[in-house]
Amino acid sequence: MATFKLHVNGKEKQVDVDPATPVLWVLRDHLELTGTKYGCGVAACGACTVHLDGVPVRSCQLPVAAIGIKKITTIEGLSDNNSHPVQAAWIEEQVPQCGYCQSGQIMAAVALLQKKTSPTDADIDAAMQGHICRCGTYPRIREAIKKASKKMSVKG
Repeated sequence: MATFKLHVNGKEKQVDVDPATPVLWVLRDHLELTGTKYGCGVAACGACTVHLDGVPVRSCQLPVAAIGIKKITTIEGLSDNNSHPVQAAWIEEQVPQCGYCQSGQIMAAVALLQKKTSPTDADIDAAMQGHICRCGTYPRIREAIKKASKKMSVKG
């Protein structure tokens, strides 16, 4: 066991865990941030995606000891009330069916829109590659990203 100081969603948190513990389990089991989901456990599906200093990463395979001073943002850190433009667009486009993959999908979409404010279909496909939606809502995901892009360009 070791003590780690983590910067999660703008707040400093302290946890005592094995250094090899994946960030996913630190978030869910120790910090009770359950929006980040366990999907496959091998970083292949994207359900566990969080941001590490703004970069989307798969948290199920990332040991907490590798975090250091980097800032973690989870789906809970985007907004308290689903008002982030990507979350709002997701709701408006009725993207979720089962909803299980959606937090990872949203985190990937937010990272994309932070890099490219007006992404092309090819940009969206590249950014979302490897994010699996068992319900097949990919066309709605693409439309939600386009809608969020427009919302974000109006805001800022």
